[in-house]
Amino acid sequence: MVFPESSTDLLRGDVLSYAFLATTMEDGTPQVTPVWFDAEGGLIRINTARGRVKDRNMTERPHVALTIMNLDEPYRYLQIRGKVAKSSEEGAREHIDLLAKKYLKQDKYPWFSGETRVIYFIEPESFNYSE
Repeated sequence: MVFPESSTDLLRGDVLSYAFLATTMEDGTPQVTPVWFDAEGGLIRINTARGRVKDRNMTERPHVALTIMNLDEPYRYLQIRGKVAKSSEEGAREHIDLLAKKYLKQDKYPWFSGETRVIYFIEPESFNYSE
């Protein structure tokens, strides 16, 4: 699925925008977490550590929603509903460093404490957005 043209600026690596990731708990209730992200090849990439709530939720229930908001214009957003297409530990340590560069202007993720990192690749199924 192709991202809406009017929202592609929110996905660029040089634009500081955060995503709010909604996953589903085992009992069916929602769980929302602000996350760093990037987009590649039509997919949204989220990086987390194994064992965290969002990791468990996305592994067990792959349907998710994200809202990406423009920090300068908070009522301008891109909402994505989709599913986890795949996950991988391969390259995840390098990916969190890449995100640290985007969000913190640091070459290395400063809070790494030896945990196992994982990248979730989210495939959009539908969009809602404001312009």
